[in-house]
Amino acid sequence: MNDLTSLTLAEARDRLRARQFSATELTQAYLAAIEAARRLNAFIKPTPERALEMAKAADERIARGESGPLEGLPLGIKDLYCTKGVATTAASRILQSFVPPYDSTVTSQLWRDGAVMLGKLNLDEFAMGSSNETSAYGPVVSPWRRNGSDESLVPGGSSGGSAAAVAARLCLGATATDTGGSIRQPAAFTGTVGIKPTYGRCSRWGIVAFASSLDQAGPITRTVRDAAILLRSMAGPDPKDSTSVDRPVPDYELAVGRSIKGKKIGIPKEYRLEGMSGEIEALWQSGIAWLRDAGAEIVDISLPHTKHALPAYYIVAPAEASSNLARYDGVRYGLRVPGKDVREMYERTRAEGFGDEVRRRIMIGTYVLSAGYYDAYYVRAQKVRTLIRRDFEEVFANGVHAILTPATPSAAFGIGEKGSADPVEMYLNDIFTVTVNMAGLPGIAVPGGLDKDGLPLALQLIGRPFDEEMLFSLAQVIEGAAPEMPSPQAWWRA
Repeated sequence: MNDLTSLTLAEARDRLRARQFSATELTQAYLAAIEAARRLNAFIKPTPERALEMAKAADERIARGESGPLEGLPLGIKDLYCTKGVATTAASRILQSFVPPYDSTVTSQLWRDGAVMLGKLNLDEFAMGSSNETSAYGPVVSPWRRNGSDESLVPGGSSGGSAAAVAARLCLGATATDTGGSIRQPAAFTGTVGIKPTYGRCSRWGIVAFASSLDQAGPITRTVRDAAILLRSMAGPDPKDSTSVDRPVPDYELAVGRSIKGKKIGIPKEYRLEGMSGEIEALWQSGIAWLRDAGAEIVDISLPHTKHALPAYYIVAPAEASSNLARYDGVRYGLRVPGKDVREMYERTRAEGFGDEVRRRIMIGTYVLSAGYYDAYYVRAQKVRTLIRRDFEEVFANGVHAILTPATPSAAFGIGEKGSADPVEMYLNDIFTVTVNMAGLPGIAVPGGLDKDGLPLALQLIGRPFDEEMLFSLAQVIEGAAPEMPSPQAWWRA
């Protein structure tokens, strides 16, 4: 039965429809895999009883010929998505007792289309992190290891649990969120595919907010085709989310395999950083060659305000976080630490409920929004954001269909290796990804090969607004030309 976990989402979908096995059998195989992989700490809360109930219902619908697009397919849900009757903690102590009475819009659409929930996946606390080390439930361990080493590596963040679970074959796909690279960076670190859609393509309703103008839902999967299938169910307008865009959702799967002949691909000079790894540069050149061989036209472009993106992002995101997290005060729900008066109760609750990184970002955000500093920091960062968006608009107006860059400045690093003494070192992991969020554009990370230590490396494609179809067609070319991504050795079962 464990062989069932080796199937891609598309393969499992097609074989379920052909009734070669049941949704219950598929779900049982994944539940066994999750139980055997506790060392990875990818799941905060597996939900085996609910999974089997949903699988049984899926089998009944399949028998009646009423299959949905995701009928019977077992998925993991990042624990930032509200799930009715199942604790949603955002990997924070302050929300450890919160059980929502409703589903997020995205998860409700997955259940509408027949998906099965295996459980809630670990993440950096409130999605604040690049390594999945800030979770109140402990770090997620990547299923990958360097050749000849037993050192535990990070899976990336904040969607590290989602990426690790998909890479370790603990689910067919997973929901994730991306505020500054939190889908694409962990996908790059784990040899999986992650797409951050255009801002507004997926509803944010029912997803615990980090930075509201940057957050966007998306999937992490094993293949480009799987990502296209899953995004179609996740996307769509939502009257409950004022930032959700009311436009039709294409059948993204139809774009996979579409010709890219004549498409113009931009190569931004600003992404060639001083001291960049030779392996990253070599992978980038390989990606250029693969797209050119498939008929694309490669052109050099300039995005001159890229160098300002990271500092501007780390003003805008903490500012919005400090506002969003003000609601966690111990009054209405979540953790409450008593005090002699309301003010002391607030202080104690927030001090004990939030971890170090969340407190750091709240303090930064409160500072840049404070009187005397608002214009100097927050307003200036928003002006930089406008310039970054204009850079992309000018490039796309000149006929460029998409932009190719590295996804990360390095392969995965060891747990505890970065960030403990200098948080800025950790923040630099987002250097290739934050511009996409600042401009509200779609971006996809697709595996490109392994480094000298046997760890995954990935390329990033950035597209025009709401042109995810172009990204899927380009990403499939890279996926098809790159060396086949092996599965990590299952050392965690030993």
